[in-house]
Amino acid sequence: MKTIGLLGGMSWESTSSYYTLINQGVKARLGGLHCAKIFLHSVNFDDIEKLQHEGNWQETAKILTSAAKSIEQAGADFLMICTNTMHKVAPDIERELSIPILHIADATAQFLLRDNISKVGLLGTRFTMEQEFYKGRITDKFAIDVVVPNKADQQIVHDVIYNELCQGTINPQSKVKYINIINALAREGAQAVILGCTEIALLVQQCDTDIILYDTTQIHATLGVELALAE
Repeated sequence: MKTIGLLGGMSWESTSSYYTLINQGVKARLGGLHCAKIFLHSVNFDDIEKLQHEGNWQETAKILTSAAKSIEQAGADFLMICTNTMHKVAPDIERELSIPILHIADATAQFLLRDNISKVGLLGTRFTMEQEFYKGRITDKFAIDVVVPNKADQQIVHDVIYNELCQGTINPQSKVKYINIINALAREGAQAVILGCTEIALLVQQCDTDIILYDTTQIHATLGVELALAE
């Protein structure tokens, strides 16, 4: 079994989901007392969040690269960054490592291709929805069309993530807003919707809508287990 490196803390709520899902996946595959071999470095999200909203991505890259190096030095065989947004600086981190990064957008796109999804909606932080590092990668690398909410809906999604979900607050009224936004994406032709922030699955689950949802935390964890157990 390979050792998984988890770069977490963005937020700790979603990182705990990663730890649970990965260990459940290994247990399901191997049975008995088996669990995953993991090195986890959890950063202080307060530091990262301030830099995000200042637009200081270079400094976030330095913090996460230092953490990633510590994971590599501890003996991890590959790295998983336990957040969608901070994959913005994944290329900066990757340049400083000798171990591979299992990219969350690539993992999600593999599931979309498997299910013959050619047009997908994307929910996430404003950074993920506005910028090209995530949706552009899915389109350019996998030829999947990505649509995002309008500016007003993007702000709603973003605010709920930072002001509620990252602080462990689950608000039923916010769930209704998210479902309405998901329905709007479907009206624009999205065959499915990516929950492109690792906290969103804490609020919205597949049972809440008929539209197919792709939970990036679950997908990333699933492929992490597969890679860890691959010969």
